[in-house]
Amino acid sequence: MPELPEVETTKEGIKSHLEGQIIKEILVRNSKLRIPVPDNLDQLCVGKKIIAVSRRAKYILIQLTEGYLLIHLGMSGHLRIISGKSKPEKHDHILLTMTNEFVLRFCDPRRFGLFLYINENPYQHQLLRHLGPEPLCEEFNGDYLFQKVQNKNKPIKSLIMDGEIVVGVGNIYATESLFLANIHPNTPAKMLSEEACYTLAKQIKEVLKQAILCGGTTLRDFYAFDGKPGYFSISLKVYGRKNQPCLLCQHPIESVVISGRNSFFCPQCQNETST
Repeated sequence: MPELPEVETTKEGIKSHLEGQIIKEILVRNSKLRIPVPDNLDQLCVGKKIIAVSRRAKYILIQLTEGYLLIHLGMSGHLRIISGKSKPEKHDHILLTMTNEFVLRFCDPRRFGLFLYINENPYQHQLLRHLGPEPLCEEFNGDYLFQKVQNKNKPIKSLIMDGEIVVGVGNIYATESLFLANIHPNTPAKMLSEEACYTLAKQIKEVLKQAILCGGTTLRDFYAFDGKPGYFSISLKVYGRKNQPCLLCQHPIESVVISGRNSFFCPQCQNETST
């Protein structure tokens, strides 16, 4: 699933091609996404100018002269900018043509994404209004995290992947951050010391910043706006490395299922009793 770095990479890639342009045409080739695409999407959007492209959590927001497009990439989606009229590919479900003749293509093989038009304040939309702070903003820090772990029995990995606590920290980046903070992913959140919370918040920020610089992580489906993969996968320390030696201590990496997700860790560097 595209996580925050992949969505940020996508947003930054498409905005220069879209901002200031007028939507000339919309073609919906398949409306059956997680939430069906509005039947009248073309009527709602054609002729409107794109004011700004932004991101909130794993959602991309395209502000129009009236209303917004709210986009989520789902499990396997990506957005691409195509110049000219090349033939759409099988899973290109929505095509937006601009007055500069660039085409924004929404590709989603598994169709778990969404592509909606909303005319309300997007931050008050039901999908966004309960979200926690952005992990790269000042509000998310050690003090905030220490406050949130109080009396929480759930594993710390589950807590930092909870979008109402902090947004965009998906499985890959939670796994890597916990390793760098020397915290076992199954540690009950309430067991973390204030110092451990400061360290973890710092590592979450550092991992996400580095991943954004690398264009995200491509394991299977993610490609950036220009069709190129993300390269953070070559920097992964523990994710996907079960039975391989830890890069710090050489102990074999292990895995455990937490909240239905595989969690990779080094039992020597990430001792449950060390926090």
